Amino acid sequence: MVIHIRRREFIVALGGAAAWPLAARAQQPNRLRRVGFLTNVNAENPDRRASLKAFVEALGKAGWVEGQNVHIEAQWGGGGDLSEIKRQAEELVALSPDVLVATGAAVLPAFLRATRTIPIVFNNVVDPVGAGYVDSLAQPGGNVTGFLPFEYSLSAKWLELLKEIAPSVTQAAIIRDADITAGIGQFAVIESAAPSLRINVRAVNMRDASQIDQAIASFGRLPNGGLIVTASALAVVHRELIIGLAARHKLPAVYYRRYFAATGGLISYGYDVDEQFRGSAAYVDRILKGEKPSDLPVQAPTKYELVINLKTANTLGLTVPATLLARADEVIE
Repeated sequence: MVIHIRRREFIVALGGAAAWPLAARAQQPNRLRRVGFLTNVNAENPDRRASLKAFVEALGKAGWVEGQNVHIEAQWGGGGDLSEIKRQAEELVALSPDVLVATGAAVLPAFLRATRTIPIVFNNVVDPVGAGYVDSLAQPGGNVTGFLPFEYSLSAKWLELLKEIAPSVTQAAIIRDADITAGIGQFAVIESAAPSLRINVRAVNMRDASQIDQAIASFGRLPNGGLIVTASALAVVHRELIIGLAARHKLPAVYYRRYFAATGGLISYGYDVDEQFRGSAAYVDRILKGEKPSDLPVQAPTKYELVINLKTANTLGLTVPATLLARADEVIE
């Protein structure tokens, strides 16, 4: 398979194959199938490049051979820039691929505005039913199906983990993207769980770096505080800033996926991102072989992973309970 990423002329190629120009691709025989792939972060993001590799490898295992029967046109969403995502979605749809892959809550609606006929497989979209992208999880309807990273109920678990790893916490700043349905939904679940844990919660909207910096700096001056970072493309875009601010203001923080804990965050509990991409590849395979997205149920993860960064815990002066360490899937020392 060949992956041609036009944004910043960044090219990913497996097996040393080169990307084909559009004119050359147009001359390929009809047996070559085309997959349009759009993600919500920059091409420089190593985490997402690894996930794209997992997607490509899973397609390969299903029999889609590089340069022989499939071509992947992959583009990157400019770090969550909605106008750039819209432009790239329209560009991919104009190529008339056999199937589209949408990664993230900002990408899927951009595809849907551009097409209601080309099959779309999504991943990392929290609430496709609430947002109106599918009719139901069991029977998606239309031209869309895919994979949830988690259900809203999981959000309450993040607050429980914050209290467990830092019992002195009595107030928590919930960092979210208020411009997406998932940002509102995750906060609502956390807010409903807060009274039973005797924690006051407040929302911190992350529209830009300056807003995040000011809000966390202000919150950090209060006693007994902690952070929860909810799932969104902006959380990935601002991950280094958020992790750095948590360290600077000595705030214990819970994140929604492993990548944050692996790069200095305190603790994460969430889904395996690469598994979302492998699942997407399996659905792309089935659609290319004739199945309809409306007949493929939207799937949620069957397992979540708990990751604890002991080095960060020590820096914050926290003693991680032995019961919590025993439950961890990974401990970073």
